[in-house]
Amino acid sequence: MTFLDSLIGTIRAFVTGSVINFIFLAICALIFMLIGFKVSGWIVKLIRKSKGFRKLEDSVEGFLASFISIGLKLLVVIVAATIVGIDVTAFSAVLATLGVTVGLALQGSLSNLTGGLMILIFHPFKVGDYIDNHTDSGTVKEIGIFYTKLTTLDNKQITVPNGLLSNATVVNYSVEELRRVDIEFSVSYGSDIDKVNKVMQTVVNASDKVLNDPAPFTALVRQDASALVFVVRAWCKNANYWDVYFYLEENMKKAFDAVGIEIPYNQIDVHFDKTNDEE
Repeated sequence: MTFLDSLIGTIRAFVTGSVINFIFLAICALIFMLIGFKVSGWIVKLIRKSKGFRKLEDSVEGFLASFISIGLKLLVVIVAATIVGIDVTAFSAVLATLGVTVGLALQGSLSNLTGGLMILIFHPFKVGDYIDNHTDSGTVKEIGIFYTKLTTLDNKQITVPNGLLSNATVVNYSVEELRRVDIEFSVSYGSDIDKVNKVMQTVVNASDKVLNDPAPFTALVRQDASALVFVVRAWCKNANYWDVYFYLEENMKKAFDAVGIEIPYNQIDVHFDKTNDEE
């Protein structure tokens, strides 16, 4: 009995010591993770404030900062696992299997990650550009690892998956220095074509934001059912696009009214044939 009691006491002491040791190591690992995440955040901030990092484009800067942050946090988790006593080398096979499983489950996220890398490499747009993917449009505020954030003209924020943007036809309105304003105006069939062109040219040339080279262009573009349709094509600096657009819309109407050029409504002529019924 004495030997059995001694054996049981030894086992209990060993088990109790192992549990206490594990709890202590787990607490140390948790504290390390909390401190490590905080330190990794500070490191990312210091990197973003460095002179070399500031020389990068805003889109590249945001993407790399997110990537570095995730890498540092992953490193903290691995070190915390070793503190608890987990064999990371033996655990790597499990992580690989888990990674494949998670990868299959998160194909959309991986597609977004790949899309982010494609955007970063080929630069179809950058932070500050105004883009349109025929579904959403706005100014690029941030290019992240998985998503790109757009700010609309009415100050709404749109989050678009990078996978969608990298595979869509994206129109970048900001990449070129110059833009052309195309507007159509309808006048009545009784209007003099030469007179209309002269009035349109006068209005276009009166704007100091319309460029002379390339030269503005006005012409009769087609004959609709109830109107003659003229087009004006005027080049301007990208930043002045909307100023020129609204200037032409407003002042062209005023100029037509001043010289009596009619802007017709859609109309249909209906003819009645009068017939006499014979009794």
